[in-house]
Amino acid sequence: MKHWFLALAVGFGSLTPAAMAASKIHVLILDGESAAPYHNWAAETPVLKQELEETGLFDVEVLTIQKDGDFSQFHPAWSKYQAVVLNYDAPDERWSSEVKSSFEQYMKNGGGLVTIHAADNAFPDWVAFNEMTGIGGWRGRTEKAGPHWVYKDSKLVADDKPGRAGSHGLRLPFQLTVRDANHPITKGLPKQWMHQGDEMYANMRGPGKMTVLATAYSDPENHGTGFDEPMLMVSQFGKGRIFHSTLGHDVMAISSEDYVVTFQRGVEWVATGKVTQPVPASFPTANSVSYRTDLAAKDPHYSKGLNPMDGPPPMRPAPQPTPQK
Repeated sequence: MKHWFLALAVGFGSLTPAAMAASKIHVLILDGESAAPYHNWAAETPVLKQELEETGLFDVEVLTIQKDGDFSQFHPAWSKYQAVVLNYDAPDERWSSEVKSSFEQYMKNGGGLVTIHAADNAFPDWVAFNEMTGIGGWRGRTEKAGPHWVYKDSKLVADDKPGRAGSHGLRLPFQLTVRDANHPITKGLPKQWMHQGDEMYANMRGPGKMTVLATAYSDPENHGTGFDEPMLMVSQFGKGRIFHSTLGHDVMAISSEDYVVTFQRGVEWVATGKVTQPVPASFPTANSVSYRTDLAAKDPHYSKGLNPMDGPPPMRPAPQPTPQK
């Protein structure tokens, strides 16, 4: 049977439900699909919800729409929310033109969008969505989607060489560098910090039109491009604000303290245009990783350490000599 469902998750304190709802920022996390099983949205979403709710600023609903669902009944009331978080990656045909148009209108009217990691892989031919995210990868994207954008000589530069969009190396820790220290999301963060082991996206292509908040060097020794690649970005679509984070391959990655902080601040900024949250003392430094063990323990592979796909490649067995008769 085809299905789709809405899961409501709101935490209440001492205030009445009505007062609580009126005082908090209303957020929708949308999940339910990814191009591959290694993007485990079902494991990530509860952690994302916890990260938002623990600030006391947000009430959060989760809308799960799986690819075999009845999309004839999928008509989200976007205007109920000050921010929509996409932990979601689907092909162009998944949403009807009416749903896409309604989301475009929501953003033009001043909505807020946050895209996480593989969400920027979604909807390769939806022009407005690619304008919102600025860059994306995979799902058949090539130079036709736009140039490969890199950060060079203190500015965003278009690399017009042809090629496929999207690449990453092994899931290792890497250093981020702030490129816009005055933006509310990055204001007060250290100039550089280390991020927990994650897929570092590179070779991302699109129309651009974004402001880069932070980059990371894509090391050729880890299958990288040799460029400083955009990691955290913001953009505008009509009156709407977008925060685009390429970080967050799995629960281990989103447990990194820098991820938690930039995600919380990014959602507040797209919803309100400002950030009121202080930078915690536990924020990582230029030389040390800092992550939340309480969140990392929720990863299904936590006890195994790194994702098995990031281990050393298997050795091809040596050919066996032909037995002599």
